[in-house]
Amino acid sequence: MVQIWLVELLKGTGKLFLHPVLYYLLFLSALLGVLRVKRERKNFHVRAHDAYFELRQLFPLGMIIGLILSFVVVAAGITVPFAAILLIAGFTLLWSLTTNIRLVSPAYTVGAAFFAVILIAENNLSIPLFSKSFQSISDKVYPSIVVVMGLLIIAEGILIFKNGAKGTSPKITKSKRGQSVGAHEVKRFWMMPLFLLIPGNALQLPFEWWPVFHLGANEYSLILVPFAIGFQQQVKGMLPAKAIHLHGRRVMTLGVFIALISIASYWYPLVSIVAAALAVIGREFLALLAYMKDESLPPYFSRKNQGVMIIGVIPESPASKMGLQVGELIAKANGVLVRDENTFYEALQKNRAHCKLEVFDTKGEIRFVQRALYEGDHHELGVLFVQDARKYDEKGA
Repeated sequence: MVQIWLVELLKGTGKLFLHPVLYYLLFLSALLGVLRVKRERKNFHVRAHDAYFELRQLFPLGMIIGLILSFVVVAAGITVPFAAILLIAGFTLLWSLTTNIRLVSPAYTVGAAFFAVILIAENNLSIPLFSKSFQSISDKVYPSIVVVMGLLIIAEGILIFKNGAKGTSPKITKSKRGQSVGAHEVKRFWMMPLFLLIPGNALQLPFEWWPVFHLGANEYSLILVPFAIGFQQQVKGMLPAKAIHLHGRRVMTLGVFIALISIASYWYPLVSIVAAALAVIGREFLALLAYMKDESLPPYFSRKNQGVMIIGVIPESPASKMGLQVGELIAKANGVLVRDENTFYEALQKNRAHCKLEVFDTKGEIRFVQRALYEGDHHELGVLFVQDARKYDEKGA
């Protein structure tokens, strides 16, 4: 029995590399990095993170969460029809073409696949190239798909909370009054591999109660499925980490709510339809809530009378090594009061070997930072400010 399970684990893992979503996510993440760098260079004439940053965020945390959820899914014997896996991949590709990355959320991809399975089964539709997989599904509701969706939404919330605020990208946008203000934007994909049980011919039922969410088959196989999770949010009314963490907690709460409802659908399958609909509506409501909250607040990254606001810090730059943070206010540089970017850089030139700054942190408390400057250091310390639109035009000319 153990040997059969090990063989199935290896075979299921190998199938991950045959899944087109894996390679599609690699391409999209690389593309996001290139487009971000291009926009940052347009706004600030320097990029914040390198073009591979989004690509580096694609796997690590998602793989850890996927491993944990895989144990839960397999231990509970949550099985899904192979047709649902194909449809989830199809909707992942389809929703990504809208260029609205947040639509590549389990609430939308798995939710759409759930309703598509019901529609196809009810109408006996024939799907080209995959007719055999779709012929095997019956005209019943599959609560297990919604259970998996609930777990994936929980994972999405964790990823947003833990990773979403990491490396947010500074940008320049317009306020309601037409003034140039700063904002932070995050566009990111995560890949979460998840072992799923599908009807097959390898694994026998080890317990009478296993699998809990069965499909009427007596034997099952394991397959490692790469689920895509997309996240997109722009923040200009508060510190980006604060807004993104709040959004992540809300998504986690939604996921727990959907998971609990979906478990009830094991006894009342029609409840899964309600759960799937609530997942889509709830996820859309949370996105709208975050947008409306941000729009109701005055711009956080705007010109201040007390100094110059930091909108971005380049990694490994002198500013980063001095501990400067996004959202902090530089009041003095080398003993000189600074009111805009020009006076800041003029003050730096007074002592090219040493830099001493007087900074107000995000809590309004003052602190002093200083550092020796060496040959080869970033000539502007590596700190980014909100600049006038006119200045962009002049530099870009």
